[in-house]
Amino acid sequence: MQNFAGIWVPLVTPFADGAVDHRGLRRLVAHLAEAGVAGFVACGSTGEAATLDESEQRAVMRTACEAAGGGLPVLMGVSGVAPAAVVAQLQRCAEDGAAGFLVPPPAYVRPSQQGIADFFGTLAEASPLPLVLYDIPGRTGVRIETATMLSLAGHPRIRAVKDCAGDLDHTQAVIDDGRLQLLAGDDHRMFTTLCQGGVGAIAASAHLCPERFVAMQRHLANGELAPARALWRGLWPLTVALFDEPNPAPLKAALSRRDGLRNELRAPMTPATIATTQKVLGLLSRLG
Repeated sequence: MQNFAGIWVPLVTPFADGAVDHRGLRRLVAHLAEAGVAGFVACGSTGEAATLDESEQRAVMRTACEAAGGGLPVLMGVSGVAPAAVVAQLQRCAEDGAAGFLVPPPAYVRPSQQGIADFFGTLAEASPLPLVLYDIPGRTGVRIETATMLSLAGHPRIRAVKDCAGDLDHTQAVIDDGRLQLLAGDDHRMFTTLCQGGVGAIAASAHLCPERFVAMQRHLANGELAPARALWRGLWPLTVALFDEPNPAPLKAALSRRDGLRNELRAPMTPATIATTQKVLGLLSRLG
């Protein structure tokens, strides 16, 4: 069974003249793997998955898995509204080497909690791979309430949650229940979530200074609060600045300076402003 502990990176999707830059993606994955991250997420919101068609998404997944070389797991981000259509997508994507799926509730339609439970139950019964629940009400318009999440925790293929709910009591209740591994999903709350007992994070910020994020998480897992706190004090301003504008625009601006990827996004996403770019680069400079 997949262990989800550690720092996972939700990969950006590099573009070059409108097409996916697979060479750049391979280079990025190889760089991050050397930093000791636990794994990757392909085609999440950081990867601009909503602007990719399914063939592009599957190609991105295959490239990420090939670049990871079998040494690190890759989760595939899958979303949709109609359960049957999402099930079909899960089954097709399972052929591409994924270790599991990161799945949010249906967006826009705002189903009831029973509807959310039924949705994930249907997916879990049909999925050949583990599911990570993606609780992100800012994008879907609905929360996976505590009672709903705990009712799903008994399913053998629902193993973890990416927590973007912003509710400390909810987070603690899921951690205390112990059946789901909880991963921080809001980068700026990462330290708090790990101190509460979360096992790791799926953090876009970890594209930058990944070794420091990995070291911080490992210190906390070992009960070493002082060095973890020292690292976090340096990293926290970066985790805030990278979301001053819609993700992944500030991140791609920084990666274009560091890793040679193009500062290119797909419409309706737009590049970060000069002010935000300079702010992020200044913080990276201070971090060394």
